[in-house]
Amino acid sequence: MAWFWLILGGVFEVGFTTSLRFVDGFRNLPWTIAFLVSVAISMFLLEYAARTIPMGTAYAVWGGIGAIGTVIVGMAWFGEPATTIRMLLIFTIVAAIAGLKLTA
Repeated sequence: MAWFWLILGGVFEVGFTTSLRFVDGFRNLPWTIAFLVSVAISMFLLEYAARTIPMGTAYAVWGGIGAIGTVIVGMAWFGEPATTIRMLLIFTIVAAIAGLKLTA
């Protein structure tokens, strides 16, 4: 179950990084609330998962999910480039996360 909570925490990390794009110096209240709630949930789930999963592995996986998810959101919704090199680098992060999970 710890891996499930860690992955869900990574999804909420994508939520807070995406919300951060719209907070406008924390003046946009709905997006600021979304950011704060997403950060709180994401951090709680990381901490909860790290009770079972080694902290270094948990943090790397959580950060990787957030990074990959944020890049994908940027490409899908904000017109960021989906170049071959970016896709190769995303694959490299996924491979590193899989390797960490296999060795945890």
